[in-house]
Amino acid sequence: MATIDELKFGNDLKPNRQPAILQRRHKLIARIWEQIQLLKSQEKRSEFVVNKLKTVKDVNGISRRMHMPKRLKPWWFTNIDGKVCVSIKYGSKCLELKPGKTVIHVQNTQELLSVLELISVSVASGELDELIERASNALKMNFQSDLSRDGIHSKQEKDSHKDTT
Repeated sequence: MATIDELKFGNDLKPNRQPAILQRRHKLIARIWEQIQLLKSQEKRSEFVVNKLKTVKDVNGISRRMHMPKRLKPWWFTNIDGKVCVSIKYGSKCLELKPGKTVIHVQNTQELLSVLELISVSVASGELDELIERASNALKMNFQSDLSRDGIHSKQEKDSHKDTT
């Protein structure tokens, strides 16, 4: 019978939050899982629905959180030659898995399933961290340019404007 003396003890503290790269990995792994489930459901000719929480105001102006179906678009398509092509997306950006190449060619949907699972394992092991980081930074840059187009500037610009006045 096991006793408490056989356990290993330590003084480790739980981190307040995960590092950004781990959050990004988990986000991409979740999206790949959704694609795998979408592919499996299409093969079975069934429907796959992922729900998201959305805050909606009713007629009285009271906000309520509701489960709404999330719109899923498949990352794969069939090219002119009849081969299935898939691109791995982080947000709206396609990851460039090889220099200049964003699409993986496969013969059929069974091979597509194994490729998606392989990519998921690669993301979990950290092999694609640099690509995820680049895509994340590109998305941030697009967001910042949208804000500046709307007349909202970065904190640095606001601080430098305060210094000159």
